[in-house]
Amino acid sequence: MALKLVLKPGERIAINGAVVTNGERRSTLIVENRARVLRQGDIIQPEAVTTPATRIYFPVMMLYLDPVENAHYTKDYEQSLLEFTAAISDPAALSDCARLSAAVATQDFYGALNICRRLMDFEKARLNYVA
Repeated sequence: MALKLVLKPGERIAINGAVVTNGERRSTLIVENRARVLRQGDIIQPEAVTTPATRIYFPVMMLYLDPVENAHYTKDYEQSLLEFTAAISDPAALSDCARLSAAVATQDFYGALNICRRLMDFEKARLNYVA
């Protein structure tokens, strides 16, 4: 099944680690084979890693985009998740952490990113962090 991406003018996406910037007009890309794709809004830069949940999201994002460097990012992810779970007691957030751990263990990094976004939303709502 092909992935159809409709890009806004100037929008960036990462495909298998390569950053592609759309031109001046709206355009459509169709990715016909399996590829690691992230839209601009799903990519965080290292300087934006300022909260506990973003410290989990970033290494998972890098595991998704750059599987070659997985040992380094896996260690960062594990440490950040351990610190996060030690600091919270919310059952729903802890359940998301368990799902996240399972997703990473099965190398479902895209699914793990979706769970990380829920943790970031939890953090914003409950802990008053702003990413």
